[in-house]
Amino acid sequence: MSQRALVTGAGGFIGSHLVTYLRRQGWWVRGVDQKRPEFGETDADEFFVGDLRDPAVATAACEGIDEVYALAADMGGMGFISRDPATILHNNALINLNTIRAAQQAGVGRYFLASSACIYPEHIQDTPDATALREDDAFPANPQDSYGWEKLMAELLCRYYHEQHGMEVRVARYHNIYGPEGTYDGGREKAPAAMCRKVALAPGGGAVEVWGDGSQTRSFCYVDDCVEGTYRLMRSDHREPLNIGSDRLVTIDELAHLVFEAAGRDDLGIEHVDGPQGVRGRNSDNTQLRRILGWEPAVTLEKGLLETYRWITDELAARGAA
Repeated sequence: MSQRALVTGAGGFIGSHLVTYLRRQGWWVRGVDQKRPEFGETDADEFFVGDLRDPAVATAACEGIDEVYALAADMGGMGFISRDPATILHNNALINLNTIRAAQQAGVGRYFLASSACIYPEHIQDTPDATALREDDAFPANPQDSYGWEKLMAELLCRYYHEQHGMEVRVARYHNIYGPEGTYDGGREKAPAAMCRKVALAPGGGAVEVWGDGSQTRSFCYVDDCVEGTYRLMRSDHREPLNIGSDRLVTIDELAHLVFEAAGRDDLGIEHVDGPQGVRGRNSDNTQLRRILGWEPAVTLEKGLLETYRWITDELAARGAA
């Protein structure tokens, strides 16, 4: 009998990709989310539509499960994060409290938490050329927003469940994951998807809007690398939080120009407008990732953006929007 995995947030972007990856590794997979995947059928063997803020849903989801991959979150891009901080903290805290307790009570062998680079202190990310973030930079804690505080609390929850109950936990701090089959409009999309959509819809000789001055920096990790790194971490003996992300730093203006290249749109320009920007600079230090897993993300930003752009243009064409 194959081992049984639960993926929470299986109707979302990373969760749906992870379900497919686990199935290819030979796992029986149960998915749970408030909704089924938006852009295609799930590959899960079993899919629960339910709200993990309800402890009964978490209990049912964890029944008979060997490993839990906890990815469920109320999340979006900077627009959503800056607009709804109380909603984010309240909903995500309930989801994580309920899920880890249900997993422990069900005797789950191993528990994975999808954390975020948003846990890192704001004051060490205040310039575009900020030093890459090491795992031990997390404390003293000073995340910029409620999403970061909630993820940091969830990390501590995993630590204490290990200390008190002996639960095997694994924690990844994701750095700006992007790729096909992710939200690309509606206010919850991340920067790469938003940029691809804007470029696809821009008229000839037009300009795409960039929030702020465009010099803020980020690194971006393709979703295939993210799910592979997640699985490698789960198979390791490493219980401390670990960065999973690219260590290639680009400005948001540079991101826009890379999408222009992917689209073959040398006729476009950039218009800087007011909008939430998050921290000024954020990059992943992958020293620990390479040492512990003997691996790091391999998909170049050029290739990942090309795949993402093609997928988004196909989606827009199907909607008659392109």
